[in-house]
Formats: sequence, structure tokens, C-alpha cells
Amino acid sequence: MAKKKATRPVKKKVAKKASSKKTAAAKKSPVAKQASAKKTTPDQRLTAIDKELVDLLNRRVEVFLEKVAQAESPRKAVFDVQDDIKLWSLLESSSKGPMDAEELKAIFRPLLNAGRQRVRNDRVAYLGPAYSFTHLAAINRFGESADLVPVSTIATVFEEVNRGHVDFGLVPIENSTDGRIVDTLDMFTRLPLRICGEVQLHVHHNLLARCDRSEITEIYSKPQALSQCRDWLAKNLSHARLIEVTSTSTAAQLARDKPGAAAVASQQAASQYGIQIVADCIEDNRNNITRFAIIGDAIADATGHDRTAILLQIPHQPGSLSDALQIFKRCKVNLTWIESFPLRSPEVGYLFFLDFEGHVSDAKIKKTLKELEKMADRLEILGSYPRSEPLN
Repeated sequence: MAKKKATRPVKKKVAKKASSKKTAAAKKSPVAKQASAKKTTPDQRLTAIDKELVDLLNRRVEVFLEKVAQAESPRKAVFDVQDDIKLWSLLESSSKGPMDAEELKAIFRPLLNAGRQRVRNDRVAYLGPAYSFTHLAAINRFGESADLVPVSTIATVFEEVNRGHVDFGLVPIENSTDGRIVDTLDMFTRLPLRICGEVQLHVHHNLLARCDRSEITEIYSKPQALSQCRDWLAKNLSHARLIEVTSTSTAAQLARDKPGAAAVASQQAASQYGIQIVADCIEDNRNNITRFAIIGDAIADATGHDRTAILLQIPHQPGSLSDALQIFKRCKVNLTWIESFPLRSPEVGYLFFLDFEGHVSDAKIKKTLKELEKMADRLEILGSYPRSEPLN
């Protein structure tokens, strides 16, 4: 008779596995991790975290480049606003503190720009000079590593884009205190360019000087900045003469070089030109926001969170404007902004700049534009673009 083959006891095998699982569980348990963490110093733990962050940040850029390489249109993929919207939403919903969403966004913006600049170095014209608020808006949108080109007038920004010398332009279009920027709206009537994005920036004005407030005799800044601080200046420095210059950066240079001079300018300008901030946040409206238009030659894809801008000329007769506005009401389209300016030609009448919620590809926007076209002498779509949240 053949001998039975010896077998190991089943119980011992199970016991061994159970013991192994307990050991693994102990290694992964929070208690074990906490005990292990206590054996290292805070400096050692910070070093370990920093190394992990370096690996993760580089990995994120690599995956972004992989995504762009696989996209049908790499240029669109580089500046896909949907990616930004998803990321900001993720930061707001995922962060458990101590950092808030705005602090996390400030960290992620340079990271996004680092990936974008490895694909394409965009050339962007903006209303300069450097460290003006338009420059700060350009940095926020395109990153410091972009080829940012300062020009002296809004008209020149448009002309540089129209001639193909730059990929995009950035110009102020509206301020919550002073309203429309006339030069920007005027250029849209002259050149066939589109709004393909926006940047909203909280504008905080500061009083810069190299002397005490009591010694200030002249205050320099651009007209809009002085206007946005008129009440504070009248109350606190009524003896000083207000002098308009072309930009807040020019004002900061004058405050640096001229005895008794001060400037109304940004915190960044104070740092750049080595001038003391004598008083901060002197704007009369603490919710002072300037909206900047990104101009180019294309209409952005729909995101579900968009604006559309148009130029409209209607017959110069009683009831025409009322009839046009009724179309928005019937189509249930929220009109967010309307401005008018007179025609330049001998013809009597007005051009209207209108901004409203929705994208040209939306059914109700198509219906609205079709109805407006029936009554319009001129109708031009200036662009559909993603709405943005104000940046600090």
C-alpha cells in the first residue's frame, strides 16, 4: 500500500497568514505612523515632505505635457480655461486647512504657467509700463515667464495683435468705480479683433513716498487711480497738488526721485522702486475691481460659465433701444453691461456695447442674436469667453 503524502496542518497556514496580515495592518495604522513620526524631528519631516512635493510637482507638469501632446489642438489645450475652472473648484472643495483656497490658488498659478511655458512661450502685449495694474493682470493670466511686451497706449496693444506681432493683448475694459474704459471700446469699433478671455483684478491703491505724509506736496498717478482715491486724498492730503501722469509706474518713479512727491500705485511698484508705503488701500471703494480683456482673433469654446460681448447699432428713432432690450427679456438672457458712445461719422446715432451671460453656441443666445439682427443697422460679435473670478 502506498504511503499517504504528508501534508502541513491547515490551521498553522491560516495562522501564519493572519499573523502576517496583523503585522501589515500594524505598519499601516495611524497609531503606528504617529509613533514613527515622533521618532523624527520636525525638520526631518519637513525635508521628507518637500522631497515628495518636488516629485509630485514635476509629475504634474509631465502629465500636463502628455495631455497637450495627445490633444487635437495643442494650442487650445495649453490655455484650456476649463482646466483652470476644474482646478479652482477642486481646491475650494478639497482643502481642509490651514491654507484657504486663495492661498492654494496663488501656489498653483505658477505651477500651471510652468507647464504652459514648456509647450509654447506666448507673446503678449499689454498696456505698460512694468508693474502697472495691467502688467499684474498679465502676470496672473500668462505667468512671469511669458514674453510680456509693454506698450504705451491701448491702441498700440490692438495694433500689435492685429498685425500678428503678438499672440494676445491685454487691456483694461471696465472699472467698478469709474466704469467703462473708452479707449478700449473705441478700438473694438476700428479693428476686427475679439475678446477671448478676461481677468478681473482687485485693485488696491497705496500712497508711496520717501518722506513723511506731512512733507508731501505733490501726488502723482494716472487719472483713473486718482479718481478712485479722490475722497481719501481730499480728506487726508487736501493741501497736496494732484498731478496726472501716464501710469502708476511712472508715478512711482517720480515719487522715488523727486523730494516732496508721492505716488498712488501698487504694492508691487513700491517693492520694485524701493519706496515706502505711507498708507495702504486708500481706494474709496474697497471692492474696487478692474476687468481686463484678453484680445485675440478667436472665439473661446463654451464652458457653461461664459459671457458674450457685441457691438450694436440700431435705428436712431424713439423706442429702438427699448425694443432691443425687450429681446433680452423675452429670450431670458441676463444683460450684464451696456455702454453707449456716439457714431464718428456724419450720421446721427449711437453704438452700443453690450455684455451678457451665455455663449454664442447656446440656443437662447442664437435666438437673441437672430432677433437683434432683424432690427440692427450693425451687429458684431466681439467674442464669447469664460467668466472669471476676481483675483486679489
